[in-house]
Amino acid sequence: MLIRTLAAAAALAFVAGPAAAQQQLVLSAFGISQDLLRKHLYGPFEKQCGCKVVVEVGNNTDRLAKLEARKDNPNVDVAVFTETAALEAARKGLIEPIDTKALANFAKIYPFAQDPIGGNMGVAYTFYSTSIVYRTDKIPAMKSWKDLLKPELKSRVSLPAINTSQAPLTLMMIEQALKGSSPSFGTAIDAIAAAKDGIVTFYGTGSQLVQLFQQEEIWAAPVGRFSWGNLRKLGLPLGWAQPEEGLTGGVNVMVMVKGSKQRELAHRFMDFWLSAEVQAGLAKDLVDSPVNKDVKLDAETRELMSDAGDIAATLKLLAPDVALAQRDAWLAQWNAKVAK
Repeated sequence: MLIRTLAAAAALAFVAGPAAAQQQLVLSAFGISQDLLRKHLYGPFEKQCGCKVVVEVGNNTDRLAKLEARKDNPNVDVAVFTETAALEAARKGLIEPIDTKALANFAKIYPFAQDPIGGNMGVAYTFYSTSIVYRTDKIPAMKSWKDLLKPELKSRVSLPAINTSQAPLTLMMIEQALKGSSPSFGTAIDAIAAAKDGIVTFYGTGSQLVQLFQQEEIWAAPVGRFSWGNLRKLGLPLGWAQPEEGLTGGVNVMVMVKGSKQRELAHRFMDFWLSAEVQAGLAKDLVDSPVNKDVKLDAETRELMSDAGDIAATLKLLAPDVALAQRDAWLAQWNAKVAK
């Protein structure tokens, strides 16, 4: 009887073993909106694949460093970065090409999203526009990016800190407005240095920016569209400028970590993220602007999110290779002239 019981137990263990070995996909991502990403992306994908999505969160720099530290024994399968950080990951040999033929939705995304860093090393899953948000009851319409430095706005403007994703974009547009042409943005940095005593602060996060407007410490600032919804909730008379130099912005990119043991599952996950259903849900909840051309935003959502159908052809993006090449020069000038 004892032998029979043990044999039966062994048989049950043999049957249950494989079923208990659930597949796991590890994603390295930004910490923002994780509850809504769970609602629209992680949870539905887990139901579809019968797997588990584990998410490690942090900023670009910290997560890139972790990938590099585990280069020989990666524990992450898919990561999302800004396009500049994604290109840096590619140059460090931390990621590998995506098999775009495995992505059924690849043909449905806008061309700018299909290969933003080259070599099929990344696919953009969202983008954003950046402009100037300003108090329409306090100041005239902001017609140019150089208006941020006008004497009339002294002690009423905030600019992004140099280590934020918005700083290079702001420098690029001010450089253009001032007729500068150097990729080191020397003209823009000199102008900001000359006006720095009138800058309230150099903000580091979107939440800090919201607080500055809420407390009426500032009347104008460069803002990514992803913060526009939270600013609108303040109930203040705020406008989204249309400067004569145009709008700038950026894209966020999905990448395949080199050495992932879940390549097939990773491709399924990427494709799911690019689907119209997921993209529409995330846009509706104001998480990410969609890159899938089949997503049609309603009027309310269109007011709060970037719509690629409207602006993709005119958005002025900073090339990631330029950003990497010039990053040290920007920082050196900033520290010498603005931060001192």
